[in-house]
Amino acid sequence: MPILVTGAAGFIGFHVCRALLDREEEVVGLDDLNSYYDVALKERRRAILEQRADFTFHKVDLADRQALAAVFARHPGIDRIVHLAAQAGVRYSLTRLPFSLEDPADQPRSLYGSTKRSGELIARSYAAMFKLPMTGLRFFTVYGPWGRPDMSAYLFTQAILEGRPITLFNNGEMKRDFTYIDDIVSGVVAALDRPPRPDETGTPHRLYNLGNHRSEPLKRFVELIETACGRKAQIQHAPMQPGDVLETFAEIEASRRDLGFEPKTPIDVGIPNFVTWFREYHKL
Repeated sequence: MPILVTGAAGFIGFHVCRALLDREEEVVGLDDLNSYYDVALKERRRAILEQRADFTFHKVDLADRQALAAVFARHPGIDRIVHLAAQAGVRYSLTRLPFSLEDPADQPRSLYGSTKRSGELIARSYAAMFKLPMTGLRFFTVYGPWGRPDMSAYLFTQAILEGRPITLFNNGEMKRDFTYIDDIVSGVVAALDRPPRPDETGTPHRLYNLGNHRSEPLKRFVELIETACGRKAQIQHAPMQPGDVLETFAEIEASRRDLGFEPKTPIDVGIPNFVTWFREYHKL
């Protein structure tokens, strides 16, 4: 049976599609290829996927119900969905470390956070009403090859190689749970393979954090990029941004227990991998 992946031309969606195709799954990919960031990068990802015989792509806006209905009519066997399509790149935060699934999340500090939490609540309602197994995944600062141009690894690498300054907020005194794309993909696929059983209320719904479970100083992150690029960064300092947090750190015990999730890639390995890809992609 085919698996539907939304946001298939996006960073995480692209890698998830490749992982599923590598294990000989049939994949139907949806993406509207919007211009939030360089469409050429999305098209390159799409082109790579379309080289695979078991991949079918549809350019679809998920808000277009008629277009969606046509996709399901064409692929009536779809029985699993990996829903990764979203408006990318808006900061949001919680307040306690490590970020636990039990932390209160009903008063997000941004519209973006509100939409994420609303999505989780709507998914739980569907799971409760229709007994449809649904798993929500919370990603922590994902980076790696084919990553987004608006994320720090890409921005810093590009600026350093082009001799332009990079901006560090709060004088760089911040920490992030940087998570390599391969680890995220393993968690997504594990969640797909292990749909939740009904809880004590009879609802087949779960939430999981997918992170590296390690909070790394931003300055060390930059130093590793400098080393991989063979150049020092020109650094500009700026105040803390509204709504940002000093540190992120994912608590992943539930993910380990239920999904067998275990991040394996430290930034010492992941950053050089990313910079190598960046140089190859941009022919630098």
